[in-house]
Amino acid sequence: MERIIQDNLEKSEFLVNRRVFTDKEILARERAEIFNKCWLFIGHETEIPEAGDYKRKKVGGRNLLFVHSQDGEIRALFNTCPHRGALVCREDSGNSRVFRCFYHAWSFKNDGELVGMPGKDGFPEGFNDEGTKNMKAVNRLESYRGFMFVNFDDNAISLDEYLGNAKEYIDLVVDQSEYGMEALGGVQQYSVRANWKLLAENSVDLYHGMPTHKTYFDIKQAQDPNLKRVKLEGKGINLGNGHSVIEYVAPWGRPVAQWTPIWDEEFKNDMEKMKTRLAERFGEDRADRIANYNRNIVIFPNLVINDIMAVTARTFYPSSPGYMEVQGYSLAPKGESDKHRLARNNNFLEFLGPGGFATPDDNEALELCQEAYNNNSEVEWNDISKGMVRGEGNALATDELQMRSFWRHYNSIIQESLNKEVAHR
Repeated sequence: MERIIQDNLEKSEFLVNRRVFTDKEILARERAEIFNKCWLFIGHETEIPEAGDYKRKKVGGRNLLFVHSQDGEIRALFNTCPHRGALVCREDSGNSRVFRCFYHAWSFKNDGELVGMPGKDGFPEGFNDEGTKNMKAVNRLESYRGFMFVNFDDNAISLDEYLGNAKEYIDLVVDQSEYGMEALGGVQQYSVRANWKLLAENSVDLYHGMPTHKTYFDIKQAQDPNLKRVKLEGKGINLGNGHSVIEYVAPWGRPVAQWTPIWDEEFKNDMEKMKTRLAERFGEDRADRIANYNRNIVIFPNLVINDIMAVTARTFYPSSPGYMEVQGYSLAPKGESDKHRLARNNNFLEFLGPGGFATPDDNEALELCQEAYNNNSEVEWNDISKGMVRGEGNALATDELQMRSFWRHYNSIIQESLNKEVAHR
């Protein structure tokens, strides 16, 4: 495999080989070395608040059941019958004490224990004494402030260590509410004919904001005096382990505590009280960050948390080098008033939803990239150099340090696996 990146600090040039977006062998290596070994977001704990609640999930190419078992534990069960392998649960969500396989009617408690087998006399005594016929649970399931992750590598570092510096920015999201965040009902699912890594890049790419989403800004500038001069000022930060963030001044209203004239005066009074309470809890500087700054966070490899005019979490997984499936969740502070929740949801759907102003634009841009990669034998490299001339510690939010952070970590994982292969030959 040829070099994935060319990282030339002296020349202020960073290039990514376009084969990483089209090559099936590279995708197979990503599945083995990244999706099998990194922490992957499965869901928010508030999706399954009551005993018996469950959600069917697809994480890292696996079919999982995210379930709140009767014993109070939250588990991630592999959604496959130990008998002949069929999906045990076919419903997307619900509440049940027992899951029953459609194929041969084996039944399992919601902690995975086998409790029913038709024709039991055809099996030996003590057939499941060691629990080998129970539904298997993912061994590594850990949580940070309600965000829950699985890891299919039993030897992986802890989630806390993995998240590292990214925890500061997750905290800024969760601390919007004294009572924590909750996932709102429903999951938005769509697909994009593009490589998954393009969405990771795009999610912390503020450089594309004004040209790509010009229609949105044109409309909003006519409505909202706050948007007459949009500067998108802020910084890009490498958080380590492939994670990164852009943090920048919010030019639009934020339901947490930044009022805009498109909302009524009652909203303004509410938000002034919210801002005062944030200052009491965290001090003026942190309150200002929580209320008045946007954050686009990438948790390597495939979780994006957008804390902008609303809060959303997105995950994405490749079916092929040029095709991915995306899931989007909306999050909001617990205890938020109906009026604020409506404003938040309108903000979310208007910009971030699959039918909003931003997401279709982004998907179109990514698909145009993917389509043009059929030229990669003649035009081999993507350029991700913007901002290197400023030094990697001085990146603006509209620079490309965030993407370089992702690619450097990605490259270290892939190259390490290649080096191990060479060493074993």
